[in-house]
Parts: sequence; C-alpha cells; structure tokens
Amino acid sequence: MKSIVSLVTLGAVAAFAFAAPAFGALKVGAKAPEFSAPAYLAGEPFTFNLADALKKGPVVVYFFPAAHTSGCNVEAHLFSEAMDKFKAENATVIGVTAGNVDQLADFSKETEHCGGKFPVAADAGAKIAKEYDALLTMKPGWSNRTSYVIAPSGSVAYAYSALSPNDHVKEMLDAVKKLKP
Repeated sequence: MKSIVSLVTLGAVAAFAFAAPAFGALKVGAKAPEFSAPAYLAGEPFTFNLADALKKGPVVVYFFPAAHTSGCNVEAHLFSEAMDKFKAENATVIGVTAGNVDQLADFSKETEHCGGKFPVAADAGAKIAKEYDALLTMKPGWSNRTSYVIAPSGSVAYAYSALSPNDHVKEMLDAVKKLKP
C-alpha cells in the first residue's frame, strides 16, 4: 500500500511539473548573460552576438530542445509566422538549441520551420542554456523550452518556460510590446 501511495504521489508531481508552465529561472531585472554563438539564417552561417543585437532593440532569446523534433518544428514555424510583428517592434528573435546542432543550417531555411525569417544558434554542450538556466532535465545536454525577452539595456524583461510550444510566441510578443514607452 505504501508503495502505491508513493507511486501515485510521484505521478501527480510529475504530471503537475509537465502540465503547469514554469517561469524561467533568470528573474526579471537580472542582467542577461552575454553570448556569441555560431548561427544560421536561411542556411547561411554567421556569428550571432547578443550585445550587437541589443543595439538594435529588444531581443527574444528562445531556447528549444532540438531541431527537427515535433514541438520545436511547431515553435519555429509559429515564430516564423510572427516575424513581421516582431520586426514592427524592432525586436530580434534568435532560437538557441543544444540538440541536433548539425541540422541547424537546414532547419533555418526550411519553410515549414524557420523559413529563413530568423536565425537559430548552436549551443554545443548547452553552455548558453546553462547560463540562462534553460536546461532540459529529462534529456541532459539539451535545452529546455524557455523564452526570454531581453531589453536593450541587457536586462531580462520577461521569462516564460513551458514544454508546450503553443504560447511562447504570444508571450514573447506581448512582452516586447510592453517595452514601448
């Protein structure tokens, strides 16, 4: 009986953890860790630098587990569809992943994913994800699905973490709009 109660309790805790959105560990107002990383835009390689991007306006840094996986495909497509709205707010979007980094060039240009509308950066070894406390606990070495809005000052303006890809774009766009004076 005791083991059944323990099993049910463990199951309930796990279900809650996966069902409820969590908030990114970097708190609003915290200084966002600076980073540079190899990236791709429409299949073309370049080096993404957060400090340079912040000179143009707010930056949405969204971490995703791995290129060419179901939830990540959906999330990339949703960001791609919303890029004109982010650009209207002078916001830069960068996807960052530690998973399947060898597939990012294709992922960045495929119409059903990024469609060449925003870059994705390789985070080999999940070093950037670790600094942003965006590690996927169930798959060590991969990024969690955590998104941040970084204000031009370099501070975290908003953080959102949820395994479902469905609300990240809306959450990030709403947060970016709130940065306007």
